[in-house]
Amino acid sequence: MILFASGRCDIAAYYSDWFFHRLKAGFVDVRNPYNPHQISRIPLTENNVDAILFCTKNPMPMLSRLEEIPFPFLFHVTMTPYHHDVEPNVFDKHQICAGVKRLAQMIGKERVVLRYDPILLTPRYDVDYHIRAFTKLIDTLHDSCDRVIISFVDLYKNTRANQEKIAMRALRESDMIAIAKGLAPIGKKYGLPIQTCAEAFDLSSYGIESGACISREIMERLLDRSYEPPQGKGVHDCACLPTVDIGDYNACAHLCRYCYANYDETQVKERMKAHDPHSSVLLGHLTNEDNITIRKEKDYKQMPLF
Repeated sequence: MILFASGRCDIAAYYSDWFFHRLKAGFVDVRNPYNPHQISRIPLTENNVDAILFCTKNPMPMLSRLEEIPFPFLFHVTMTPYHHDVEPNVFDKHQICAGVKRLAQMIGKERVVLRYDPILLTPRYDVDYHIRAFTKLIDTLHDSCDRVIISFVDLYKNTRANQEKIAMRALRESDMIAIAKGLAPIGKKYGLPIQTCAEAFDLSSYGIESGACISREIMERLLDRSYEPPQGKGVHDCACLPTVDIGDYNACAHLCRYCYANYDETQVKERMKAHDPHSSVLLGHLTNEDNITIRKEKDYKQMPLF
């Protein structure tokens, strides 16, 4: 399996100590978001884990401990141009850029992907703003990443709730074309591929191809061998291989106004107080009501907690 850390919250930024404790313990427990008392226990063994995909806005808390990770891994680092009106608690971007450079020096730029997503438009963040910001970003980090993935904002529950607050307007086809025309030459200047993932609108005629965040080809390059993709379904309308997410919803203190995984800021703050780096689950602890399913590659075993 491909372990995903994480699409639901920023494990690298906020829960790195917990992650390394789980590696040492040899397993991690993940609550089913639709049935919190159903626990999936994932053995963190060579037989079960093919690789780890980290997705973060701030990789720096992990940099001093990368040698402790016993599996192949790669990083997707999200670098967006917004200020605190849209991303209230994201760390200083200049320091994150320095962290990305250090990360690439440590593991090789071929294992670092920049994500410029999601792209949203407001009176403050218009098309020209994005082109200027992207130019500055790629000028800074073109030699520290393998490719760039862009996407356009989706109107999730949280995003709709914040739409008026940040004065976000609907994206038009002409906007996406203008953005593609502005971004593509910047990547071309440095020979840096820019792609979309899970976007319905085709931008290939403007120099931006569609692709997958994680694919068989990417895995084979990471593992340096042939790779048989895991069985299962990926995200709807996405070409990516299926992954197993070990994060949790409403558990990220970035509190980005566009995020699909945070939809109750009060709940986020309360839930994060329950985090224990030594617990097997990300938030809180196992209880008498919990039921564990041990997840294996081809075999699933049901086990009561007590």
